[in-house]
Amino acid sequence: MSLMFLPLRLIPGPVQAVVLGTVLDLFFSRRDDLAELLDALDGKVYLIHVRDTGMDFYMGFKAGRPWVHSSSHLEPDVRIDATTAGFARLCFAHEEPDDLVFQQVLKLSGDSEAMLRFKKLLAAADIDWERELRNGFGEYFGSRVAQAAKKLIDLEGRASDALHDAVTQCLKDMDVPDEARLGEWQAGVEDATRRLSRMKGKLTRLEHRLDAAQASSSGGRS
Repeated sequence: MSLMFLPLRLIPGPVQAVVLGTVLDLFFSRRDDLAELLDALDGKVYLIHVRDTGMDFYMGFKAGRPWVHSSSHLEPDVRIDATTAGFARLCFAHEEPDDLVFQQVLKLSGDSEAMLRFKKLLAAADIDWERELRNGFGEYFGSRVAQAAKKLIDLEGRASDALHDAVTQCLKDMDVPDEARLGEWQAGVEDATRRLSRMKGKLTRLEHRLDAAQASSSGGRS
């Protein structure tokens, strides 16, 4: 679902919509091999929501051509929700959409068939956003957008690592067991369980012997 290049956070939404629509239209106009997949999306509308900027983009397909607007009266079939960094990872880092969905970086809702058709189109298209932006708007613009997206991805990665380190340190300060200690504890519990099971077995055998001895004693007295 590599469809957005939204590190252009300071550019107004309508302008971003024009850029996105122009890139998609130019790209698909050169790809006759994708005509059947484009036709399958005819009339479908996708709402793209950027969480950290609050921007919405509507993308649809009509007569084999894509269109993008910053607003629309049409009811979307699918809602695609991510942060600016999430869309940058999708487009410029070429991360798998399913992986991003699993990580909750990308959130999808709506008609499952429309989602599937869209995924098929974008998987077949495999858009190189940096190249397409350069082709459509020049070397300077395309490279600046690509650099901004990659820096955003790098910053998000560093922030994630820093958060992980901070949480790990906090757990250590609280004396919360790490993976190694949990493994030792688990091994200890399993060993204790095995010993308890053997002890129960011995007790059961002793009980049987005691019952047998009592029965034998009772029989002898009678």
